[in-house]
Amino acid sequence: MPVKMDWRGEQNTLDASFRLALTGAKDDRLDRALGRFLKRLEKRTGLHFVSPLSSDPSQASLVIHCQAKGLPVQKVGEDESYSLTFTAGTAKLSAKDPLGVLRGLETFLQLVQPLGTGAWIYGANIQDQPRFPWRGLMIDACRHWMPLEVIERNLDGMAEAKLNVFHWHLSENQGFRVESKVFPKLHQLGSDGNYYSQEQIQEIVAYARERGIRVVPEFDMPGHSTAWLAGYPELAAAPGPYSVEKKFGVFDPCFDPSKEETYRFLDAFIGEMAALFPDEYFHIGGDEVNGKHWNENTGIQRFMNDHGLKTNEDLQAYFNSRLEKILKKYHKKMVGWDEILHPDLPKNIVVQSWRGTDALAQSARLGYDGILSNGYYLDLVLPASSHYLVDPLPAANDLTDEQKKHVLGGEACMWSELVSPETVDSRIWPRTLAVAERLWSPSTTTDLDDFYRRMEVESGRLEELGLTHESGYLPMLKNLAKGADVTPLKVLADVVEPVKNYQRHRWGAYTSDFPLNRLVDAARPESAAARSFRKAVDDYLKEAPRLGHDEGLVTLLRTWVQNHEKLKLLLEQNDLLVDVYSQSQDLSAAAQVGLEALQYLSSGKKASLTWSVKAGEILKRASEPKAELEIALLPAIYKLTFAASQWDQLDKTTSEAWLKSLDTQVEATQHK
Repeated sequence: MPVKMDWRGEQNTLDASFRLALTGAKDDRLDRALGRFLKRLEKRTGLHFVSPLSSDPSQASLVIHCQAKGLPVQKVGEDESYSLTFTAGTAKLSAKDPLGVLRGLETFLQLVQPLGTGAWIYGANIQDQPRFPWRGLMIDACRHWMPLEVIERNLDGMAEAKLNVFHWHLSENQGFRVESKVFPKLHQLGSDGNYYSQEQIQEIVAYARERGIRVVPEFDMPGHSTAWLAGYPELAAAPGPYSVEKKFGVFDPCFDPSKEETYRFLDAFIGEMAALFPDEYFHIGGDEVNGKHWNENTGIQRFMNDHGLKTNEDLQAYFNSRLEKILKKYHKKMVGWDEILHPDLPKNIVVQSWRGTDALAQSARLGYDGILSNGYYLDLVLPASSHYLVDPLPAANDLTDEQKKHVLGGEACMWSELVSPETVDSRIWPRTLAVAERLWSPSTTTDLDDFYRRMEVESGRLEELGLTHESGYLPMLKNLAKGADVTPLKVLADVVEPVKNYQRHRWGAYTSDFPLNRLVDAARPESAAARSFRKAVDDYLKEAPRLGHDEGLVTLLRTWVQNHEKLKLLLEQNDLLVDVYSQSQDLSAAAQVGLEALQYLSSGKKASLTWSVKAGEILKRASEPKAELEIALLPAIYKLTFAASQWDQLDKTTSEAWLKSLDTQVEATQHK
């Protein structure tokens, strides 16, 4: 949502005569941006523009004015503001910087509505600028390899969502993903053959710049470093040999901070990478160093004693201090996770907080810039609503205005233990739109229903760009169905979700070689069908439930009741689906409970205690995750059963207090 938007109450026709003109400063990105914009506009509307570029602004349908040329290398805080106005059928987009033009073009596309053989544009006067200057997406290309095309299409999605930082996680225990010509064994022995060439790195950096996105590389150190040490074990705190890790978790291998050789190596490596990544920031990771190998190394212990370093935290601070000086030599500023925060480091570093807003606020109080990622971890497969309501600056914060300036924004994080190139888009989009809006729009923009309405529309527009979060769904289900009718499998898949908060790791020993091709991988993190059903139940209960007003709910519940009979043969005969059998049974049984609850509500008779107890047992059994999936419909069905157990025809009230009490009961049940 823009900062300020005034609807003009008009619809401007858009047809094949559409023309645009560019005035003001010239920038190498703008001509190419207009070319992409016109192609997308043609694709959106089905129109073909005969002569879309005009040198005469008075003849243009859209006049774009850019006041100044952009910086050669995009900076934090570079002006992204723009205004978009409509007057007598002509639109004008004005910005101080090319970045503002890029953001304004995305907004213009959002106002376009296809209509028959043409299209029209909502007339609106918009003044807009981002709330935070750092709005990012982190993609982990290490635990599972992400080919170039995955990165490029997600950069397109980021541009659509007005995100401006691509944080590229490039080294990890499971892989080192960049070609190094100075230290070739890094990618030769640390990547399993999957790495980005230096030419590909330059391609991505240029691709991102064209879309107003900075690229911040992350090379994790001193921990999370097994893939580094596979090629260069002499840098490790414990003897090798080392090989790329296949399992996931926190491991012991780490750099030896007591060796000068370590810093000579990192100096040469960072010098090489600094030439590839022009952004002023360089991420060093710095998280989850367990210190076991440091404790066991007598040379390191002697070094700590000689230098007055009492704890492993002190040793890591020493390492980071040496590293910061190397980065400064190459005109880079350090970014790292919470663990890097230490008074020995200069105030120009950025602390990325996975620990939460309290830790972020503490960094700000100490004068350090910070960005929030806690609450934005996409791999937790939480609903968009949970991300949407997380704010880097919560309303209750006690920071001064000066301290608030140190909170630069935040980043959504896509860790890749349980995603592949085939599924990663579905884990990033459309939920990242919730993070994007939180970081761009005013803090008062918090209407969840309106956000979800707009998110569904925008999700389709993201597919236009080539993202696969929607289009990849049915092919995965068809692969699972192995030629059988996919319809009943889709009915089940539409209403289940993967278990949340890293529970999948407790179910099985996942590795980087484990195929991610089961129903839990195809199922969406948030079921749109379940969300729609919950809203329908709420709307039904807001009226006095009565016979004849529940047809839609009855139809849905009957579909789910009957689906198991249609699906069970496929589940019995398919080795990839056999573990879903009991989940399908549970869906049928739970839906039957929902039908019976509706019958009580419509009849005006309160459900019997015997029925309520039995219904509770069925729903409790259905609530237990199976095949790493959970049935997303259950909160709404629970709500119907609680309502049926309390409804009395003699008391026709459906007061807000009663409805809220139902929500409270459902939340308590889900918490159990």
